[in-house]
Formats: sequence, C-alpha cells, structure tokens
Amino acid sequence: MLLGLLSVFAIAANAYAYYNVTYINTTMMLNKNQSAHVIENFYVYVSSSSVNQYNLDRAAGSLNISYWQNILYTQILIEHIVSRRQSVHDLVFLVGPLTQSEDGGDAVFTMSYYVNNVTTVKNIAPRSFEYTLNSSVFNFEQTASGQTLPENTKLNIIIPLGAHIVSVSPLPDAPRPNFIGNYTNTTEFSWYAGESLQKLTFVYVTRQTLQAEVLDYFAGVYDTYGRELYGIGIAAVVLAIVYVYLRSGRSEIKKRR
Repeated sequence: MLLGLLSVFAIAANAYAYYNVTYINTTMMLNKNQSAHVIENFYVYVSSSSVNQYNLDRAAGSLNISYWQNILYTQILIEHIVSRRQSVHDLVFLVGPLTQSEDGGDAVFTMSYYVNNVTTVKNIAPRSFEYTLNSSVFNFEQTASGQTLPENTKLNIIIPLGAHIVSVSPLPDAPRPNFIGNYTNTTEFSWYAGESLQKLTFVYVTRQTLQAEVLDYFAGVYDTYGRELYGIGIAAVVLAIVYVYLRSGRSEIKKRR
C-alpha cells in the first residue's frame, strides 16, 4: 500500500523534475553457444532542483523499467540487442544511487540480460568454427539509412578469448588495426555515435582444443541420452548391491557349515 502511494506521488511530482539520459554504453559479450550476455549502462543527469525527487522515485520503483520510462519521458530505456525468434531472458535492472555535484547529480541505470541466436555458426575445418553476427539483433534508432547508433551512444562487441576476427565492416572506431592491418589478439571492438549498423559485417573464428572437443562430444551424448544413461547407472548400482548381498550371504552359509 505504501509503495503504491509513493509511486503515485512520485509520478505526479515528476512533471516538475528534470532527468535526462546523457549517454548509453551497450556491451555484447558473445558466447560460443551463439548467445550473448548484454550489459547496458544508461547515464542519467538529474538537475539540482530534482535531486530529492530522484531519491523518492528510486525508492518508489527502482526495479521497474516501464516505471522509469514514464518518469524519464523516453523510449530509449529498452533492450538494444534482441532476438527476433526469442525474447531476452535473465534480465536484471538496477537503478544506481545519485552522485551529486554543484549543478545536480548523475546516476547510472544498468540493464543486464541474455539473448540467444545472435550469431550463426558453421564448422569450416576440424575443430574450427566460423561465427557470423546477425545484424538483425540491433534495436537502435531507425533512420532513413536503417539502424544507426544515436548520438552519445557506444556499442562494444567482445569475442571469446582465443577467437580472431576474419571480417569486420564498417571498421570499428576502436581499436585501430595493427601495423599489418589486422586485429591480432584483440577481443573488444567499439563503434561510436552516427555509425550505421544496417549492413554491419562481423565474422570471427574460434578453434577448439582436442580436449574440449572430446568433452563437448560426451556432453552432447549426455544431453541426448541423459535419461537412458541415468537409468543404466541406477541399474548398475542396484546390480552391484544385489551382487554384494548375494556374495555375503553365500559366505555366511559357508561359515555355518
């Protein structure tokens, strides 16, 4: 009841508050199972006259995204990496405390979630796999030329450790390629505001060790025949118990004779 009243008062009073999302930092950490862990940081400016109101808003509904969309009067507080076939999952939304300054304060909203099917993969050689990023996963600003990073926005893509880039276009704003024109030993790539994502090409290759291949094989066997293997294991344990019981019984009979 108290939380509901706080929410009503906060939204009503917010007509006089001034909040503004000043910067968005979106990071995609690509996984070998074609999924990605996405962390988005939304940097919010709060005017000096709205500091108290922000603290009230944060206390009233800090974990509700739609609540903060209404308070900030913006639709950019959303997941910017999505899958057309499956929604995001394991989403966590945090509203940070206010760091005050002379002219107001700043806070960071953090959104963490997972997205499946962000890449396609094909086996190109023994224990070598080529991953291609699906450009359709981007959910940024739509312009006449298609998906484009808005002002004050940064996109970061992190590839698995040990992977290497085969093709990337447009070239990332950071880092710069090395002196022979490639990105050897580089795992993080960044694009800044104004970059078109409509035809972004991002392809990388991972190489699997023989040990990892063997472990993946048995993991696949377990995923496919898990129940059968579990049943076989239980049966083996039961047979072992029966065998020990019968053997001990025979030994006891021999002793009595």
